[in-house]
Formats: sequence, C-alpha cells, structure tokens
Amino acid sequence: MNHDSTQLPDALRARLHKVSLWEFALAFYSRDGVEAACLRLQDEAGVDVCELLWHAWLHHLGLACDANPAAVRRWQREVTAPLRQLRRTLKPAASARDSVAELRQTLKQAELQAEREALSRLARLAHDSEQLRALTPASPGLAERLATCLQVQKKPQLSALHTLQSQLDPPSRPR
Repeated sequence: MNHDSTQLPDALRARLHKVSLWEFALAFYSRDGVEAACLRLQDEAGVDVCELLWHAWLHHLGLACDANPAAVRRWQREVTAPLRQLRRTLKPAASARDSVAELRQTLKQAELQAEREALSRLARLAHDSEQLRALTPASPGLAERLATCLQVQKKPQLSALHTLQSQLDPPSRPR
C-alpha cells in the first residue's frame, strides 16, 4: 500500500530535515568498517554507494522510500562512474609523476562533487515521493532491506550489509 507523503504526521516528515543526507553520509561513512563494506559492495556487487547511503539515512530516520531512483542511477553511471574509473586508472602513474597526481586529485574532487549531487537528488526524491513511508516494528532490518533493494545475494556481500547495519544507530520510530 502506497502512502502519500503528505499524509505522514508532520513530526515524521520533519525527520527528513533533521540531518541532511550529505552530513549523514559523511558521518556514517567514517564509522568503523563502513567504508570497506561500501567499497566491497560497490566493487563486487555493483552497488551504488550513494543509493546504499540513501537507504541507510532513511532507515536511520525510521523511514523507507520505494521510489525508483532511475534518474540518479543514470547520473551515477554517466557522470560519477567515469570519473571514478579515470581516477583509479591514474593511480599507478600518480605515484611516479606529480602532474598526474595533481590531475588525479582534481578527478577525485570532481567525483566527490558528483556523488554529492547524486545524494542531493536522492534526498529530493525522498522529500517529493508519494512512496515515502514510516518503518514499523515489523519492517525488515537495514541489511535485509538493502539486500532486497540493491539485489545483493552472495554471502560475503550480505556480511558487508550486516557490517553497515551494525554501525547504524537504531532507527527512529514514530511516537
């Protein structure tokens, strides 16, 4: 059953404004084991880390959003991924040449800006979605929800999802 976001209690809707997705992503990503788990999921399962962080942010706020982030996925595929690939390609040469290291640093900053834009678009998607809903006590945990949303099925990758769940504060619940 879809819930119109305007039907959510004001206090619940206000949660989207408590912590920006960008601030949450920076803080969560710096927690023990989160970066490694995210990169493992990105490199081994093709998971979009920004989308993963979006789901974790919503879960932390006691919310879930079933809106399709297809436009953000396209942005990530067409803008962020090529920047990441170029940055990674230049890594060996960057250790040998300062000019290449400087170019690689510029690409790293551009990649970070592209990821920030993706997170901004995902936050807007949640804000504007009619498919935003409150988690209930019967809602699946973060790892289970991410496994479904992001189509992660292999055991080592599921372990990475559990690492993320263990580092996330308990979700906020409606009062």
